[in-house]
Amino acid sequence: MKALTRARFAGRDGVSAVFALDYGVEIRIALLEPDLGRVLMRRDGGYRLDRGWTVAPDGEDTPYEGRPRDDLAGFSCPTATVTERDGVVTLAGERLRAEVTLEPFGVAWFRAGESAPFLQDRRTQAYFVSRKTHAFVHHTERQEHDRHYGLGDKAGPLDRTGRRFRIDAVDPCGFDAELSDPLYKMIPFVIVAGPTGAHGVYYDNLATAEVDLGATLDNYHGLFRSYRADDGDLDAYVFAGPGVPDVVQAFSRLTGGHAFGPLWTLGFATTSMAIADAPDAHARIADYVAKCAEHRIPCDSFHFGSGYTMIDGRRYAFHWNRDKFPDPEATLKSLADAGMHPVTNLKPCLLEDHPRLAELRDGGGLVLDGETREPAVAQFWDGLGFHLDFTHPNGRAWWRAGINDALLRKGVVTVWNDNNEYEIWDEDAVAHGDGRPFAQTLARPAQALLMTKLSRDAQVAHAPAKRPYAITRGGAAGIGRYGQTWSGDNETAWKTLRFNLTQGLNMSLSGLFDIGHDVGGFHGPSPGPELLCRFVEFCSFWPRFVMNSWNTDGVTTLPWMHPGVIAPIREAIRLRYRLAPYLYARMWRAALADDPAVRPLFYDFPQDPGAIATEDAFMLGPDLLVAPVLEEGAQTRSVRLPHHPGGWYAFHDGSHHPGGTVATVDAPLGRAPLFVRAGAMLPLAQPGERLDPAQDRVRELAIFGAPSAAEANLYDDDGETAGWREGAGRVTQLLLRDGRLSATAEGRYEPAWREIRVRCVGGPMPAFEQRGPVRLTA
Repeated sequence: MKALTRARFAGRDGVSAVFALDYGVEIRIALLEPDLGRVLMRRDGGYRLDRGWTVAPDGEDTPYEGRPRDDLAGFSCPTATVTERDGVVTLAGERLRAEVTLEPFGVAWFRAGESAPFLQDRRTQAYFVSRKTHAFVHHTERQEHDRHYGLGDKAGPLDRTGRRFRIDAVDPCGFDAELSDPLYKMIPFVIVAGPTGAHGVYYDNLATAEVDLGATLDNYHGLFRSYRADDGDLDAYVFAGPGVPDVVQAFSRLTGGHAFGPLWTLGFATTSMAIADAPDAHARIADYVAKCAEHRIPCDSFHFGSGYTMIDGRRYAFHWNRDKFPDPEATLKSLADAGMHPVTNLKPCLLEDHPRLAELRDGGGLVLDGETREPAVAQFWDGLGFHLDFTHPNGRAWWRAGINDALLRKGVVTVWNDNNEYEIWDEDAVAHGDGRPFAQTLARPAQALLMTKLSRDAQVAHAPAKRPYAITRGGAAGIGRYGQTWSGDNETAWKTLRFNLTQGLNMSLSGLFDIGHDVGGFHGPSPGPELLCRFVEFCSFWPRFVMNSWNTDGVTTLPWMHPGVIAPIREAIRLRYRLAPYLYARMWRAALADDPAVRPLFYDFPQDPGAIATEDAFMLGPDLLVAPVLEEGAQTRSVRLPHHPGGWYAFHDGSHHPGGTVATVDAPLGRAPLFVRAGAMLPLAQPGERLDPAQDRVRELAIFGAPSAAEANLYDDDGETAGWREGAGRVTQLLLRDGRLSATAEGRYEPAWREIRVRCVGGPMPAFEQRGPVRLTA
């Protein structure tokens, strides 16, 4: 590679300061928002890929054909001045400035009022480009006490310092949540936090790459980080912070915000490959519905594994196996009648003997081998196959028709987009690009992104008055604007709990707010009673709560598989339903204000060293601290609680625990330790068998401690209205001031509950100030 060490200031072009470097390289520095900068490289006058799919700064979705890389729509582009002095060019806005040293070339980023840069290019050879390939490298300085977060679904500890990760996507069934890499998603977004605050960097490049967060030490360069891409364009967005929440929220806004799913998606759900693969699949589903009723297990949806599409043991998209499901509509209706929403798995690879393959061969719509112009061959589950090209209008039209005709019109609610990592290793594979072809290697995760977008769009067209529910396993930054994802095919093991926790927190910090983990573990020996119960407890606090398995011993993981722990499993699931009003309000807030529901302790307590060091507990919103049991045989759990005025209260028994101390509490099966922040006002429901707003007749408010002032917001609607931003729901604001509690409401929705029953834990009952439609009672 060639080092880029010398630059000439070429002047200003619009919002950008332009610099000419050796080897035909041009770098543009711009301020796009008061706290957002950009470094953009052009080589030989152009881009490797002149568009992208992840950036959507105006909150509007990107088109299927992609957003032009030079498009500034949606950015405020604040006023900035450019000055040059003594070999340094300064681009300065009101809150952010970039100082560009011409030789050796490098950029230093400063927040207003600070004399030290929060981000500094490595002062020795920060940029490299290859003249033989399209690879490039960007190095930045690393400080001794920097901590690193983000990168999507990567495995391992919460703080990623000292590790190196591959930005790539594969299908790692039964992955090790501590060590496996790569996994499913390609999100080169890093948050750096330390004594002087936090900042973030997002590389808008969908090619494979490597991120090094201190694994490499080199005596000639000091401490550094690096982003090394195999191909594509250097297009780096710089987030000034200064706190981790500022970075997380700004990154979510940059990539299109987050979808607000229907209420029922927060309920418990089950799927299993073994159920849909079985020859008597319809009967097994009927038995599942009956067993839920028998054991009083709440459940809101059933997710079909891909076995419903089988012919002779092989899977064929949009085909219903009529031996297993003689009447698909009747099977789906039986689930709907039981209050369980049917969701079907769908995979984007068509096997080479797919009965409808000729429709795509003849009309176009598959990823092609650029040399032969035949469909690019890839290894898939049941043999060789060809991937649908979601950058091809014909491919999208064919896929959308299949979703409509084979699924939605039969009674399926939505599609579960699975196995969409696009492992096409043919180096000549080409995507259609809506008439402007590009090498598939430049944007593999864009296919998963567009697959999820299409499933969302199909559902919106089918039921325009309802909020869509989309889910995907693979993808890039921006999939959160379409819906839900999860950590993937986790291993059935005790250590999976510990590292799914930190994996999930980094996903949440990476703009993926509607997330969860396969309850019980997906692959490996079926979980024993204790592990299954602890998995249920742990997963019950994450937005996605789906039991999913493909166990090596052939046993399907189900809530009643171990009779001795059915009761504690039921207790853990029913607590989830009791907390549903709080979780629903947090997911509404996530979509409204880019504020994740699940987050590490330091998100809410950034000045507490103990909170920064805690990796075995997490916050659910600002009020609940979850300390799941992660060790086999444990009957108690110790956790260090963050410093907080008034301390914390154990949810289950109301006991008080000071902040800044280690609390040790009982943790019997079925009861994960849960702590409530003093001063919190926690909305609760009576647990039912479904998350049904029409049956949600009781609302409770638990006030913890004796706050002089507190506030809480409830969000209610019919559970699926598309008009939630236009007042179709109802926001109830609860205010406690000087011992008086009041409730005001806005919005058209009339909830089934008519009053809020108030109880106090560790403090006196407030006086009620009755006004508006909400009645407060003790």
